[in-house]
Amino acid sequence: MGVGMLLGIVLIMMGVYRVMIVDAESLLKDIDADLWVVQEKTLGPFVEASRVHEDLKTTIYNYQAIDKSEAITFQNIQLPNAKKPIRVLAVGYDQYGDLTPINRNKIVDGRKLLNNYEIVVTDKTGFKVDDKIELGRNIYTVVGVTTGTVSSGGDPLVFITLQNAQELQFSYSNKRIQSDRARGINGTSSHMANAIIATLKPGYNVNKVAKELRKWQHKSVYTKQEQNDILTKNVVETAAKQIGLFTAILIVVSIVIIGLIIYTMTLEKMKEISIMKLLGIPNFIIIKMIVEETLILSLFAFVFGNAFAHFIYDKFPKRVVLEYPDAFSLFIVVVLASIIASLVGVKKVVQADPARAIGG
Repeated sequence: MGVGMLLGIVLIMMGVYRVMIVDAESLLKDIDADLWVVQEKTLGPFVEASRVHEDLKTTIYNYQAIDKSEAITFQNIQLPNAKKPIRVLAVGYDQYGDLTPINRNKIVDGRKLLNNYEIVVTDKTGFKVDDKIELGRNIYTVVGVTTGTVSSGGDPLVFITLQNAQELQFSYSNKRIQSDRARGINGTSSHMANAIIATLKPGYNVNKVAKELRKWQHKSVYTKQEQNDILTKNVVETAAKQIGLFTAILIVVSIVIIGLIIYTMTLEKMKEISIMKLLGIPNFIIIKMIVEETLILSLFAFVFGNAFAHFIYDKFPKRVVLEYPDAFSLFIVVVLASIIASLVGVKKVVQADPARAIGG
């Protein structure tokens, strides 16, 4: 059971890695844009700050190859809660536009946005339809609830209108504006966005269109695949390596523990093993018994670990995805590791002296 709990944690860590990949791609799939136009010399809003003018969407739309284009914003905010503020990623989009980041299939209650000061939340936030949420200077009404909507970092997603998002992200308070004017600063426009997303008409090559937009609009332009690569390599890769190293250490620790258990159990049977050798039973048979004992121990440990992982995985604050291919891969590793771990017991069997069977 102890080894099984270790293997269960290994499965959980593999599930954490798996969900990082799934979450990183989830929002991109829901938006389903062919092109991402962001601030020049930046990697886009998922990695670093990006600001472009909202009216750039009209310029982009006028290209012959473009079918639809919209402005979109992303910002981390805290939703007020009676117990503890909830960190979420707020996505702002034009509720009357042609492109929406909300996947209809993920709406479990209510509807999409129709008016300003409305908000669509995920079920992980705990809010229900018609609840009131205070953000900035205004009160927002929950009009829809989604499920399975998360950011690339695993934070819950909420959706607000583009105008409201611009107020929250780009507008200054009255005191800030007054202070800036006293310093000779005229302020900044709130008609900004973090990215312009666009889809192409059939028959156009996405890479050629992206190259043309980079040339004439002096902006960084990424295709859907490039944006996906940026997310997985720049946001997920470092964390994935750390999780991978931690998982490898846990597997090594499990192998060591299995080896110690088999070694201890073999020591306890040394007199019996000596008697077997004295009776002429070949080492091959005895070694086979030791290896089988190790495999049975590992099999029960894996079964218990798998059950343990499925029992606790939904208790974690962020999602954990447990998949059968990961469990099967771990099972193969455990079997091979068990055979290696059994070598410590095998060595003791080979060195056993039949004379120990006489005289206790």
